[in-house]
Amino acid sequence: MDATDTPDRYVSFKGIDCEGNSRRIIERLYMHIDDPAKTNAFWERFRAKLAVADDPLKRQADGLCLLCANVYYISDLFEEYEDEEGLAMLRQLEDECC
Repeated sequence: MDATDTPDRYVSFKGIDCEGNSRRIIERLYMHIDDPAKTNAFWERFRAKLAVADDPLKRQADGLCLLCANVYYISDLFEEYEDEEGLAMLRQLEDECC
């Protein structure tokens, strides 16, 4: 197999629901950071960015961009709380959309 045999995810996301996948991960993320025992100043700032992610006039980045830029922090959170489903979803998003 050479490089021409594999799709280049940076060229085409056709058929991949990156927006839907990112929304599901954001919902899963909120399951954790909505718990006062699991949140901190970082997640509160992240929550503020997510709150305006759908507003092109107010946002710094959309939800997908925020997830991709913070995949390591989100992964750490999911690992800390043994959220295997969240980790699998995040890995898929990173592989297909980031």
